Amino acid sequence: MKFSTRKDTELTADQLFQSLIDFERLERILARRGAAVTRLDPAQQPAAGAGWQVGFDWRGRRRDLRLEVMQLEAPGRMVISGLSEAFDLIIDLTVMALSKQRSRVMFEAEALPRNMRARLMLQTAKLGKSQLDRKFDAGVARLVSEMTAGRA
Repeated sequence: MKFSTRKDTELTADQLFQSLIDFERLERILARRGAAVTRLDPAQQPAAGAGWQVGFDWRGRRRDLRLEVMQLEAPGRMVISGLSEAFDLIIDLTVMALSKQRSRVMFEAEALPRNMRARLMLQTAKLGKSQLDRKFDAGVARLVSEMTAGRA
């Protein structure tokens, strides 16, 4: 199942991209939302190969997700790959300049089932895709707002 949205900001493309690859800030945001985040790469720098182990509670169960930055092309694109028990996840962020002081981030996420149970879960979720799209859009808007706060 694929989700996509785009958000416009009053930041330059470079400022927006630098905000989105501020991994320390992202880790703090996730921790405030109740996730246990462990950084896996020793370099601690935004680059391909950076990774995290993320644990969170969802629908009454503990979930674990391993994330790794697969591609980082400043100032335009970052691709993150995720792996959980049930899903493979691909997150693609693309930043583009709209003008000198405005930019847009295009955020795409795709969940691919790894087993029959996950496949059935996605089939059921497709029935409420429009509601999931709205929730995804709102969540991305909140994340972009938090990541870019104080940058303008």
